[in-house]
Amino acid sequence: MLNVSPIHRPYETLPGLNDPSIPALAPLPTGETEDTRRIVERFGDAILAAGQHRGQQMVYVTADRLVELAQFLKTDPQLAYEALIDVTAVDRLKLPIPQGEERFHTVYQFRSYRRKQHLMVICPVPGDDENAAVPSLTAVYQGANWPEREVYDLMGIRFTGHPDLRRILMPEHWPYHPLRKDIPLGGEEVPFTLTWEDPEFETLGKQVLPAESIKPHVPPGMHRENMIINLGPHHPSTHGVLRLVVELDGETVVNVDPDLGYLHSGFEKTGENKRYKDFVYYTDRMDYLSSMSNNLGYVLAVEKLLGLEIPERAQVIRVIMAELQRIASHLFWLGTHVLDVSGTGMSLLMYATRERERILDLFEMVCGARLTLSYIRIGGVWKDLPPAFIEHLRDFLRVMPGYIDDYEAMLTESPIWQERLEGIGVLSREDVIDMGLTGPMLRGSGVDWDLRRDMPYSGYENYDFKVPVFNEGDSYSRYLVRMEEMRQSLRIIEQALNNLPDGLYRTDDRKVTPPPRAELDISMEALIHHFKLMTEGFRVPPGMVYHGIEASKGELGFYIYSDGSAVPYRLHVRGPSFNNLFAISKMCKGEMLSDVITNIGTIDIVLGEVDR
Repeated sequence: MLNVSPIHRPYETLPGLNDPSIPALAPLPTGETEDTRRIVERFGDAILAAGQHRGQQMVYVTADRLVELAQFLKTDPQLAYEALIDVTAVDRLKLPIPQGEERFHTVYQFRSYRRKQHLMVICPVPGDDENAAVPSLTAVYQGANWPEREVYDLMGIRFTGHPDLRRILMPEHWPYHPLRKDIPLGGEEVPFTLTWEDPEFETLGKQVLPAESIKPHVPPGMHRENMIINLGPHHPSTHGVLRLVVELDGETVVNVDPDLGYLHSGFEKTGENKRYKDFVYYTDRMDYLSSMSNNLGYVLAVEKLLGLEIPERAQVIRVIMAELQRIASHLFWLGTHVLDVSGTGMSLLMYATRERERILDLFEMVCGARLTLSYIRIGGVWKDLPPAFIEHLRDFLRVMPGYIDDYEAMLTESPIWQERLEGIGVLSREDVIDMGLTGPMLRGSGVDWDLRRDMPYSGYENYDFKVPVFNEGDSYSRYLVRMEEMRQSLRIIEQALNNLPDGLYRTDDRKVTPPPRAELDISMEALIHHFKLMTEGFRVPPGMVYHGIEASKGELGFYIYSDGSAVPYRLHVRGPSFNNLFAISKMCKGEMLSDVITNIGTIDIVLGEVDR
């Protein structure tokens, strides 16, 4: 059970602590680590439970000491959790929790880059259903801002001390908090009551917001003595349905407020009502330029809960697909980014699209699809590689480095390209860490971090590759990072091909993956396994995990809370586009209006994943 130190009392009322017949509905850590021991020694009775769960460091803390704990994690030199990666929450309404237990838990993911450590902190939320509140961590980590707004919007938990606690994905006057368990998946009344006479429409669709009518609608921190314009919501800079409210003094940007949610699709609510095996197909639709990466991030989290071993051949195939997907995503970023800011954009867009089409051809060979792939499955991959795949992939590896050389010859020393990117959207090393940014946004500001190398998964520890890092923190540095990343992805794929083992392409655990079609004709046991998987799915042991991967845009993480059934009780997606877009205001302030477009492109967002 719980390993309790002399000054550490257990969270005695947690379900499952004293009754082994009840699943661990609030998963309890066991044992201890150096980090959790230090935290317990410092905070004593405020730490309700601490230790490891599913190989992850985990701490439960009371709400009154949450901010103090966050400050300690960040500033203590022996801990040095510099970044807050994610914030989410769990509504335990449908769990058999004892009377008097808190309905909500907030969940925080902390990261130490220097020490290569990860810590999950859980905080029971005091207050009744309508007044549930915990202190905000925005004064400690800037990166708490948007994730806390998302939790407030979708779960209804207030964060006291938050500087701007507005809805972020749902309309301002939406009457529900849709991720609460008492809000049904479908069938509820949808409160679309806006008409063209509603004041909301006075500002939408107009380039310049009229000063006499914007007072109720102007975002916080903006002033009517300056010009306030709408950028969007109709596909600004080709990157999706994003609206930016921009405050200008002449052509100088004073403030930027992103208006999100135009593509909000309720992926998390859907995921909590689909069997584990069936949600794979939904992950394709988030970052629709990175389907393979989305599949991989999700299945790794489920496999971590299952404790499932994946065959070596399947792992190598996954690495090949993830790196091809990284190149394909970067190619699309490159073509659209150049089109945004440079006169040579149309030519390079055609070239980058040509090479991306070759990757989509490879994807089509393995799964029959080009965009929404669903190829990586729980337990392995859908099908083995067809015989022609390796030959075509080797040909792509042969020609692609030369194409990257061509792109760089067109851009890297181009005066126009340099003028539009150098010194634009500058973020310091301290900025990107404190804001919880990841991926090229992090490495372009001098932070040498890559999950593939520093917290390896899927066998990445077996590959030799370089993590490109540049220190200037501007749009040009982020361009250089992504160009070198494509070269390194080619290097990883070549190593994977040269060492592709024989063997299974998915686990032979019949409780998780269907048996081969040929077995169904000769084995009643195989037929039963197939029938039960297709009709009931598989059950996942109770517990909670967070797993992140290094996707093309940054850290894509999945937090899953299992109650022991075949459906996730809580499923949360930590999307890199969403978290990275938080930086747009800081990047644009003091720059020109034209630089806003450059900054949108350099972040590399997909709105399907921002809005989820």
